[in-house]
Amino acid sequence: MPFVNIRITREGATREQKQRLIKGVTDLLVEVLGKNPATTFVIIDEVETDNWGIGGESVTELRKQ
Repeated sequence: MPFVNIRITREGATREQKQRLIKGVTDLLVEVLGKNPATTFVIIDEVETDNWGIGGESVTELRKQ
């Protein structure tokens, strides 16, 4: 029972894009590892850019530069 957690910044990923991610990850696990898609879980967490840091800076601040 694979469990995949995808974290992205909340910057406007559409419902269609998220559905493509879920389908693509599921299909990849089926193809590469022979996993059952019915028991493959994919969760997408969207994180505010103020709450995501890289190199000591928030993504919000990095986007301003």
